[in-house]
Amino acid sequence: MFCSSFLETQKPQINLQGVPYDILMSIVEYVYTGSISITMELVLPLMQAASMLQYGRLFEACSTFLQSQLSPDNCLSMIRLSEILHCSSLQEKARELAVKSFSDVVVSQDFCELSLPELVSYLEDDRLCVEEEQVFETLLAWIHHDPFSRCGSIHDLFRRVRLRHVHPSYLFQFIANDPLVQSSSLCTEIIESVRRLLFSVGTHCPGDLEPLWAAPRRQNCKEALVVVGGRKNGERTSRDALLYDEQSHCWQWLAKVPLRLYRPAYICMHSILYVLGGLTMSAGGQYTPSNTVYTLSLKTNQWRMGKPMVKPRYAHQSSTYLHFIFVLGGLTADGQLSSEVERYDTMFSQWESMAPMPTAVLHPAVAAHNQRIYVFGGEDAMQKPVRMIQVYNIGRNMWYRMETRMVKNICAPAAVIDDKIYIVGGYTRRMVAYDIKTNRFEKCENMKARKMHHSASVVNDKIYVTGGRFINSHESVEDSDSFDCYNPKTDSWLSMGTLPFKLFDHGSVPLVYLSDKFLPT
Repeated sequence: MFCSSFLETQKPQINLQGVPYDILMSIVEYVYTGSISITMELVLPLMQAASMLQYGRLFEACSTFLQSQLSPDNCLSMIRLSEILHCSSLQEKARELAVKSFSDVVVSQDFCELSLPELVSYLEDDRLCVEEEQVFETLLAWIHHDPFSRCGSIHDLFRRVRLRHVHPSYLFQFIANDPLVQSSSLCTEIIESVRRLLFSVGTHCPGDLEPLWAAPRRQNCKEALVVVGGRKNGERTSRDALLYDEQSHCWQWLAKVPLRLYRPAYICMHSILYVLGGLTMSAGGQYTPSNTVYTLSLKTNQWRMGKPMVKPRYAHQSSTYLHFIFVLGGLTADGQLSSEVERYDTMFSQWESMAPMPTAVLHPAVAAHNQRIYVFGGEDAMQKPVRMIQVYNIGRNMWYRMETRMVKNICAPAAVIDDKIYIVGGYTRRMVAYDIKTNRFEKCENMKARKMHHSASVVNDKIYVTGGRFINSHESVEDSDSFDCYNPKTDSWLSMGTLPFKLFDHGSVPLVYLSDKFLPT
C-alpha cells in the first residue's frame, strides 16, 4: 500500500476501514517484535486484517493457531471458515482430521448441515478412516436429518458405498432391507447384481456394477501378516498369535488361541481369522480330533467360538472363495486319510458337505482362483508323492484330475498372485509358479534352504514365508525362525529378519484392519 504507486502514498494520514484499533496495535507490535498473542477471540479479526493488508506471515501464524485448536467437533466449521478466508493450509489440516476421525465427526451437528456435494466428496475420499458398514450408516443419518428434501439422494450416496468390502451378512440382512434402499429402484438393482455375483459362483461382474465393485479398500485399511499356532521351539503346540507391523518391523502379540491345537487349519475372511479343527488333548492325556472353530477379530482382539465343522479332522487344508470357506481332507479320529470336503457359508453361518476329492492326499499345496480350487501334490496313505493336480469347480461342485511330472511337493504351501499359483518348497529349495491361463509351470528363484512345514502368505502382492523346518549342510533337520519375502516382480528373495522364536506347522494369513482403530497390547 505504501511502497507502490497507490493513492495512499501521497497522503499524510490514512484511515484503515474495518480494522479495530486493538487489532492494528497487535499487528504493529508483531511487525516490530515478531511476537503476538493469538486467542480464539482475536484470531478471526487478526486473519481478516492480515488478509486485507496482505500480511502473509501473520495470516499463516493465525492459521497455525487454528490448526492447533482443531477437533472432530469443529473441523467441519473450520473448513467452512478456511474457504471464506481462502486459507488452504487450514483447509488441508481440517480436512485431514475430518477423514481421519470420521466416526467422531459424523455425530457433530455440523455434519448434518453438509450439502450433498460435500458429503459425496467425503464418501468418495480414499483416506476416509471408517469401515464401509459405517459409510452406509452415515449416509442414512444424513438423510434422516431432513428426510423430506434428502430422501431423493439415496442413489447418489449409495453408489459411494464400496459394497465389495461390506460383510455379506450386513449387506443382505440390513442394507438390502432398509426402507430407503428399497424405495430406490436403482439401489435395489445394485443389490440384486451383487446378490447374483455372490450367490451364482459362475456369474461375471455386470458392466454397470464393475466400477463400483472394483473400488479399492480405503487407504486406512492395512493388510498385515498374522502368524498363529504351530509348534514353538520344537516343543508343544503354541497358542501364540502375532501380527507383523510393516512400519516398525516389529512383531506384536495378539490374544492367545483359547486351546492348544495340533495341526488345525488357518484361514482369514472378512477381516476375521479362523482356526479350524485340529487335535486337542483331553484331561486323560488323549489326543482327540476336533470340529471346533475359533475366530479372532482385531476390533476386539478377542477369540470367539464359531459354528463347528461337520466332521472332526486335523492336518487338513483350507481355502476361501467369495464368502465361502472350504476345508479339504486331513486325518480322521482313527488316523485315516480323508478325501472329504466341507464348505462354510459365512453369510448364513452354515456348514455343508461337498463333493470329495478324487484322491485323498496329505500335505498338499492348496489355492483358490477364478472359481476353482487347486490341490497340488501331497502324499498318499503310503507316504508316496502324488504327482497330480486335483481341480475343484466351485460352481459345479465337481472335481477333475491332471497328471503331471512337474508336481512333487509335500509340506509346501501355495500362494496366489494375479493368475499364478506359487508352490513354495516342500523338502526342497525349489519354487515354481503355475500359470493358470497357460497351464504351464515356471521356475522361480530358489529359496536359501530346503524347507518344509513352513507357511506362506501374500501381503501387498509379495509372498512372506515364515518358519518351518529345513535340512542343514549335515543333512539334519532343524527348526527355523526365518522370515523371508519373495517379490515376483523382481524374482528375488529378501530376508526380513527372524520370528520371535522357531516355529513350524503354523499358519500365516493376511488380515485387513483399520490401521488407527487397532493397537494391540
